[in-house]
Amino acid sequence: MTNGLARASVRFRPAAFAGTLIALLLGAAVITACGILLQTGLTAKLPPVRYADTPVVIAADPDVRMTVRDGQNTETVTQSVPERARLDAALAGRIAGLPGVAAARPDSAFPLPAGSDHPALTGRAFAALGIAGPADRLVEGHAPGPNEVVLDADTARTFQLSPGASLTLTAPGRTGSYRVCGLAAGQSTGPTAWFADATADRISGHPGRIDAIAVQPRDGMTDQALATQVRQAVGGAAEVFTGDGRGAVEQPEIGEARTLLVGIGGSFGGYATMTAVFVVMSTVALATGQRAREFALLRAIGATPRQIRRTIATEAMLLAPVAGALGALPGLALARWWFDQLVSRGAVPPGVRLDVGPLPIVAAVVTCTLAALAAGFLAARRPSRLRPGQALGQAAIEPGRPGAVRTSFGLLFAAGGVVAAVFAATLDGTNAANTALGVVMCLMMAVALLGPWVARLAAAVLGAPLRAGGAPGSLAADNTRASARRLASAITPIVLVTAFCGTLLVFQSTIAHAAGENIRTGITADQVLGSTGPGLPAGTTERAAQLPGVDAAVGVLRTSVLFANDHAIDSATALGVDGAPARLPRVLDLAVRSGSLADLGRATDTVALDAGLADELGVRTGDRVPLWLGDGTTVKPTVVATYDRGLGLGQVLLPQAAVAAHVTAGYGSQVLVADAPGADRAAVAAGLNGLGGGTTVTDRAGFVAQSDRMTELNAWANTVMAGVLGGFAAVNAANTLVMTVLDRRREVALLRLAGTTRRQVRGMMRWEALLVATAGLTVGGAIAWTTLVPIARGVAGTRPYVPPGLAIPLAVGAVLLCLTATGLPTRALLRSHPVTAEGRRRRQRKRLPSPQDGAGIG
Repeated sequence: MTNGLARASVRFRPAAFAGTLIALLLGAAVITACGILLQTGLTAKLPPVRYADTPVVIAADPDVRMTVRDGQNTETVTQSVPERARLDAALAGRIAGLPGVAAARPDSAFPLPAGSDHPALTGRAFAALGIAGPADRLVEGHAPGPNEVVLDADTARTFQLSPGASLTLTAPGRTGSYRVCGLAAGQSTGPTAWFADATADRISGHPGRIDAIAVQPRDGMTDQALATQVRQAVGGAAEVFTGDGRGAVEQPEIGEARTLLVGIGGSFGGYATMTAVFVVMSTVALATGQRAREFALLRAIGATPRQIRRTIATEAMLLAPVAGALGALPGLALARWWFDQLVSRGAVPPGVRLDVGPLPIVAAVVTCTLAALAAGFLAARRPSRLRPGQALGQAAIEPGRPGAVRTSFGLLFAAGGVVAAVFAATLDGTNAANTALGVVMCLMMAVALLGPWVARLAAAVLGAPLRAGGAPGSLAADNTRASARRLASAITPIVLVTAFCGTLLVFQSTIAHAAGENIRTGITADQVLGSTGPGLPAGTTERAAQLPGVDAAVGVLRTSVLFANDHAIDSATALGVDGAPARLPRVLDLAVRSGSLADLGRATDTVALDAGLADELGVRTGDRVPLWLGDGTTVKPTVVATYDRGLGLGQVLLPQAAVAAHVTAGYGSQVLVADAPGADRAAVAAGLNGLGGGTTVTDRAGFVAQSDRMTELNAWANTVMAGVLGGFAAVNAANTLVMTVLDRRREVALLRLAGTTRRQVRGMMRWEALLVATAGLTVGGAIAWTTLVPIARGVAGTRPYVPPGLAIPLAVGAVLLCLTATGLPTRALLRSHPVTAEGRRRRQRKRLPSPQDGAGIG
């Protein structure tokens, strides 16, 4: 039966299936890794710590929402806010009056930088004492008054602070001196300072707004009933959290972590899965095609086309599950490493756990199995249709030109890729960037389908230079011209490596280069004042402007804003400007295109936009633009100016007064200082250093380096994506090259018998490897360039930037890969005597599985 024939084939010819097994294993590993990250993003949660004894917690909605219409259907699009979303403090009083509520305590936190006599602290209102549990209570002294503070007992003991001591504390709202009036025993709160409620509200940086409300039930009230009552009371003004949802209130950054993990596992995982399927199908088709003579022999002795197809399907069913199960372990290791790197870089909170379940593994096995089945059936069409009497003769001849259907689909994908690239040229910003991988996939499918044509063209163009290499080059030219399909199988993986790695890495380098140029050109300040803590104290800009030798001082607060973009919600970097906006050109040259930056000072509902973003939003100077601030607050400021140098500096400029209360910590990020003409720079720097508060002073070069580090996570993410896809494709490229070389045992033996020396055979293989590398790099580079030109113009307003440190290693790596993957198996083939090798080949070809093997034709 065909099942027995398939089992015997795998058993007695394992080398023929080794390449397929490797491709399936690696494909399963990539799919498993991305699936685990996707599953983790969907299920990520944090157990509550501070709110562990609070059954119900009220907090602001951590997402913004937008309803979009697509034809007759409507869809709600959500996006996590980049800053902490907060509630109206008055809501706590309303909740406290509910019949089932015993207590509704407002809770809020703000960072206090370390000082000479105290560590970094978390500031809270005294009303929040006790939320963390019964042990969270006052143990000495009394509740704080207007200029008093209660410290946690551990901090007071470590720094030898007792009631009556004085501390200078810097808060987002003000810096002041406070007397220690009491000590509290904290529970899972860390170093904490409790202020009088009115004082905490005033100095928190977000007066009238709180982080959450901790709700306790009355006796006899169940947690579920309390949650229901609170939900009815708050309506749509807030969200009510219970269970593990309370952990998300403590660490709202888990929302962005979920988005990131879903993006990696879902969006990138989709492309990675398509790539894995593409590689698996290509490898299975190659392996099946290499056995054409075996299938022809089976047809010659009476096997039916259905039996041939069933045999190939059975082989896939035998290999794919095993390969998928083996690929689960490296896939899990890749997911673990990837996840740990995200945690170490602060993109994922430390408390989140990697969710490893069976679903990603099952999905990987099923996907690889279906891909292997589809590829096997497609590759079996020709050998299964051969007439029994002519099968051996036809199988010995490489098929002619690709069929009309395959060519038509290839041309269709090529046209689709070009049209998508042209369409991307009309888009701006994120929309243009989102088309990148789609364009690459279309063009890659075109190369896969039109591979023989690409190989023929490469052989024709590079044939003449090859013949200049003497006998080995001439042999290589003849072989490549006669074996276009085999050449296409070797070229396609190199194209895949070059196209994917080139697109992801060059796109990142282009953005980084354009942003760096904008920073180096746009920062005209002589001194840049920064901070080693959470930020600069309030009033730093004014104090810096009054120093001798300072001509202009403008503070900036870094944040992000959200905006509606077609059917999605996108984000943009923003700067809150503190000081006189009219002095901004002295420290920041943004290449204003229209309007005036000085108009930012006329009202708090004004905004200046990067010209590319303004075009993307379809607004001009004088228009109002709808935005969400960092905490989700909706605003509609008037556009007073547009400028060109937003990338790397800030795509949106707003008055700092408009954004300071809508960020997680309301500290300034930097102060840009321009020295007065003739001023002593060292003296100015010394004066700035004397402002205290953990400030640091650097020049423009230091600001550029600091700004470059802010994009490190994005650059690292793109590099990892390129490494995963590129590494997967590179290993499979080597796998394909080894398979094609080992399949040429008979050809090499005949060349040896005809008098070709080992050196000439090795030379021939080297020339073919160089042809494969050259063709793959050329076609892959053309795909990457076609993809990047319109996208780079839309996002950065420039041409793609290819750093030599990226292009040269990529090209050298591809050449070395081809030479190594070709040279090593060639040396293995040359170890055998040609007569012995040919005889062994014939014996293997003549041997059919016997009935004892369980492989009857039946």
